[in-house]
Amino acid sequence: MSTSRQAGAEIYIGLMSGTSLDSVDAVAVTFHGRHLTIIGQRSHPLPKNLKKDILKLCQPGEDTLQLYAETDVKLGELFAEATLLLLAAEGLPRGAITAIGSHGQTVRHAPPDQNTIAFSQQIGDPNVIATRTGCPTVADFRRADIALGGQGAPLVPAFHEDFFSDADSHRVIINIGGIANITSLPPSHPCSGFDTGPGNLLMDAWCLEHRNEPYDHNGDWGAEGAVNSGLLQHLKKHPFFALATPKSTGRESFNLGWLNRQLAKYSQPNQLAAEDIQATLCALTADSIADSIRTLESAADEAYVCGGGAHNRALMAYLKQQLKGLPLATTATLGLHPDWVEAVAFAWLAMRRIHRLPGNLPNVTGARRHAILGGFYTV
Repeated sequence: MSTSRQAGAEIYIGLMSGTSLDSVDAVAVTFHGRHLTIIGQRSHPLPKNLKKDILKLCQPGEDTLQLYAETDVKLGELFAEATLLLLAAEGLPRGAITAIGSHGQTVRHAPPDQNTIAFSQQIGDPNVIATRTGCPTVADFRRADIALGGQGAPLVPAFHEDFFSDADSHRVIINIGGIANITSLPPSHPCSGFDTGPGNLLMDAWCLEHRNEPYDHNGDWGAEGAVNSGLLQHLKKHPFFALATPKSTGRESFNLGWLNRQLAKYSQPNQLAAEDIQATLCALTADSIADSIRTLESAADEAYVCGGGAHNRALMAYLKQQLKGLPLATTATLGLHPDWVEAVAFAWLAMRRIHRLPGNLPNVTGARRHAILGGFYTV
C-alpha cells in the first residue's frame, strides 16, 4: 500500500458504518493490481438522534415502516455529507470519482436457517447518495449472495485475500468491529472466514449503560475489573458459538437485552462489579476469536487485527494471551491502518462491481457460486 496518487487511476470512495454505530468512515482510494493508494480519509460522527433511531430499527417492536423509510433517507444524506466533505478536503472534483461503494447500516441480519427466511437489510438510501454527491454509487452488496444461499457475510475476506495473503505464511486477519470475524489465508488452501461472535458491541453497550460513555476508551475501564470465569463460561453457552461454518451473526443475537437476561440467570450477578462484567465481556470477545482460530484446518503463523477493537489495549493483551505465542499485530504492519480496512474493502467491492468481477467467496459465505455484488445507482 502507498499514499501517493497515480495519475489517471480510477478513484473509488468507500463508506462504512458498522455495528458499533460510532461513525461513518469514508476513504478515497485507488487500486492497481495487488496494491492500493489511499488518497484521503474521514471519520464522520453519527448524530445521537440518528443513532437512536437506528437502534430502534435493530429491535422488533419499535421498527415501524415510517421510521425505516425516514431513517433510510437521513442516513443516505449523512453518507453523502461525509463524501462531500472528504472530496472538499482532498480537492477532488466529483467527476474524478469512478464510484462510491456504500455498505450502508445493517438494521437486521437473518442468515440462512431452516425455520426462517434469510435476509440482510441495510439502510442509507444510495439514490440519495448518488443524487447529493453526483457520483455513481454501488450499494446493497449482501443480498445477491443471500439469494444464492449464502450468509451475505462476512464479505471482507475477499478483500483480505487480495491484499493481505502471503505465499509463505498462513495469516489470519481479525476484524473486530461491533461483531468480530476472522479471515484465514493459508498459502496452499482456499481462503476461509466467518463471524466469531461479539466484537465491541457488548462492551460498548455495557459502557454506555453504566458510564454513559459510548465505548471503553483504550479498554481502561475493563482493565480495572477482573474476569469472572463462571460468568464467562455461562456467556459462552450462546448457541452461536457451537454452530458450524459458514456462519454470521449480528445485533439480533448479541445485545444488551440478551446480556441482562444472562446476568439474571447467572447465580452471582449481584456479586459482580460493573467493571468485572466489562472485563468478562472483553474476555468473551477474545476467547471466541481465539477459539475460532484454533478450529482452523492448519495452524496460523501470524495474526493481524483491524477494526475499532485494535485500540482496546485490554482486549489486545487478553487476545495475545489466549493466542499463546501466535505473533499478533495490527494491519498497520501490512501497510493499511486498522481503522480504514472495512471502508477500503467496500471501495474495492465497488471497483469489482464496476468491472463486473465477483465480490463474494462461496467458501466463506456458503453461496452456491461466485456473484457480482451490489446494485448500481446514478442520476
